Amino acid sequence: MRSDQDTSTFGNFDAYTAADGTRAQLIDDVLARCEAKADLNAIITPTAEIAREQAAASDAAIADGKARPLEGIPFTIKDNFCTMGVRTTAGSKILENFVPQYESTVTQRLWDAGAVMLGKVNMDEFGMGSSTTSSYFGATGNPTALDLGLSDIVPGGSSGGSAAAVAAGLGLASLGTDTGGSIRQPASFCGIYGMKPSYGLCSRWGIISYASSLDQAGVLARSPRDIATTLNVISGEDAKDSTSYTGAYPDLTANLGQDLKGKKIGIPKEFFHDKNTAHTQIVWDALQKKAAELQFEIVEVSLPNIAYALQAYYVIALSEASSNLARYDGVRYGHRAENVKSIDDLYEQTRSEGFGAEVKRRIMLGTYCLSAGHYDQYYQRACKIRRMITEDFNTALQSVDVLAWPTTPTSAFSAKAHSSDPVEMYLEDVFTVPVNLAGLPAMSVPLGQCEQGLPLGLTIAAGHLQDAEVIGVADGFFAS
Repeated sequence: MRSDQDTSTFGNFDAYTAADGTRAQLIDDVLARCEAKADLNAIITPTAEIAREQAAASDAAIADGKARPLEGIPFTIKDNFCTMGVRTTAGSKILENFVPQYESTVTQRLWDAGAVMLGKVNMDEFGMGSSTTSSYFGATGNPTALDLGLSDIVPGGSSGGSAAAVAAGLGLASLGTDTGGSIRQPASFCGIYGMKPSYGLCSRWGIISYASSLDQAGVLARSPRDIATTLNVISGEDAKDSTSYTGAYPDLTANLGQDLKGKKIGIPKEFFHDKNTAHTQIVWDALQKKAAELQFEIVEVSLPNIAYALQAYYVIALSEASSNLARYDGVRYGHRAENVKSIDDLYEQTRSEGFGAEVKRRIMLGTYCLSAGHYDQYYQRACKIRRMITEDFNTALQSVDVLAWPTTPTSAFSAKAHSSDPVEMYLEDVFTVPVNLAGLPAMSVPLGQCEQGLPLGLTIAAGHLQDAEVIGVADGFFAS
């Protein structure tokens, strides 16, 4: 384990577990830190009383010799996971006062394992964004940038609240969701670890949908070991989710502590040669240095259709969003417009008032792609490209153990950087969306810094259900 872990804020599970004091006392310390850093706007719905009740239950379980895998470990939860009796907004006005009467599968598994909920954290509205600036509840700051004296720097998105909370010591880990990089990109921007598991490894039941064939729950934390421990708890078949994997589930801690000597790590030449920037070059150089230090082999591979990934992703994601968000109409739950004259007026005013600009833009584009005369031209063609990209990954992974490339083309950017051109914001996802299209596991690992001192990240990806391999390689980087 690295010697620079911040034990004063319990940077990882091991440090927290070894700390003096009852779980109730430790949770009080973390809650005090959350209050002190409220200006960060990471936690938008605090749950201090629930946290104290759960911490007391953890102390009782420990005293009875019945400690569970995550006993007393403090978590924050992205605000698109339904939590029974606790407001769940998806960062949107349309769900500003929505309080679910049921619990998502993955959060229920957390509580059953002894975890403690500190609160619900901020996010881009319905997961649509790369900066956590589209939230109805205001933007979240980047604690890593603030520590460097840099203001107005985004934490990434859409799980920016999760990344900011972990980086600021507001809990040890956070649940997030990843549709096109929404865990890995903010993890990279905040200098922490973030993993999107294989599609189907974690149930999506009780998660407010953006794009159903791409969404996947995952974890942000301070170490690969903490991610593996959490994923072991929350993964598994769920009868409520027809897309959850039904086979045998691997032990995701199995490859921790492995030696990377002799491992073959593939780098896609399309990323290395065609999309290189000053910041990605820093990551490539750091990877070469790691290769010499840890004695693994770097092999160049090809993903010939990767150039079309971003376009295919946005057609598919926006089309599915158009369908998923049709349920918010002011009739059953959520915001309801007043003084309406007809049912059509109710729909129009409710959605106009309830959705932000970015969500409206994506709904309109998705509806267009699914409309008569355009379905074949856009949606079906994007699905064909998706299959081709999946085949490219499968071919490349036949000759290497994992693939690696920079998580993002740049370090964390200013909140004003892409405010006038949404397409520029979409281009920030160029390195993250391919694995979502293919349903593969991927983790962002901190590796290098830009000239301002802001962190940069390396993505490690592997074949479907090879999540333990991704975690093992990431742990090899972490331990070195």
